[in-house]
Amino acid sequence: MNMHVTTGRWRLGLVLSLVTAFLWGVLPIALKGLLESMDAFTITWYRFLVAAFVLAVFILRKNGFPSTRDLKGSRLYLLIVASIGLCGTYLLNLLGLRYLSPSTAAVVVQLAPIFMLLGGLVFFRERFSLLQWSGFVLVVGGLVIFFNDRFEELLKLVGDYTVGVLLIIASAVMWAFYALSQKQLLKTFSSGIILLWIYIFAIVLFFPFSQPSHLFQLSIGPFFLLLFCALNTLVAYGCFSEALDHWEASRISMVLATIPLITVMAMKLCSVFFPGYIDPEHLNLWSIFGACIIVVGSVLCTLGRRDQIPKSG
Repeated sequence: MNMHVTTGRWRLGLVLSLVTAFLWGVLPIALKGLLESMDAFTITWYRFLVAAFVLAVFILRKNGFPSTRDLKGSRLYLLIVASIGLCGTYLLNLLGLRYLSPSTAAVVVQLAPIFMLLGGLVFFRERFSLLQWSGFVLVVGGLVIFFNDRFEELLKLVGDYTVGVLLIIASAVMWAFYALSQKQLLKTFSSGIILLWIYIFAIVLFFPFSQPSHLFQLSIGPFFLLLFCALNTLVAYGCFSEALDHWEASRISMVLATIPLITVMAMKLCSVFFPGYIDPEHLNLWSIFGACIIVVGSVLCTLGRRDQIPKSG
């Protein structure tokens, strides 16, 4: 299979990567506030609905409606796994945010690409370099340091905090299943076609559990939060996809590894300028140091990987 060659416009790739990292960094803060006015199923359903509508319009205008002729056998099973994986990612992440601060969720969800790399070892017989194993050790160590003041609570496996962490970890595992499945599907279909099928699957799956009429009961603030969360996915992944055309995937990954730090800083700013929006973050110096270690470990894990990063809708 021919490898994708970047345009070499690294400055544009860097800017697009930074925009993506910023949007993904502030997204959990917006979702946390939105959860006060709307349930997780309905939020997820609307996010997929808006994404599917815009993506369908784009694909129909460009290539026409995608054929399902090749969607059979193992490809169909992979699509189902990818769909369940991405649906689980969105939902479990939101459910976890009910119990955690956005910054804590952003730190824990850094396990997602790590799980994907480990899945590559198991399912695709890929190999880790010494640098990548070092990064993996740093991520695990960083997590221990990050939870230094809540470690005893986590070990007891009780309480809302532990439930939230476990839900975010489950979300990261589901994303790894999605990413590994899409990696195989990309050999036959474009990422846009795959995502459109997944979005349609998600709309049908979540509709019985969602309450679309709640949209009309939202006040102006939560309405714009919902709109931002829906458009955030489209703009962030649009910038992400475009960045892949101009810059190496491993370098983009290094930029995206800073997302937890962006969330932490955004939480600090939010507590200053919007003090009543959500509860202020309380991280000690060891937790902040642990978050930095996780970022470094994530960067090391991505080094040496030149294959295209799956797009997680």
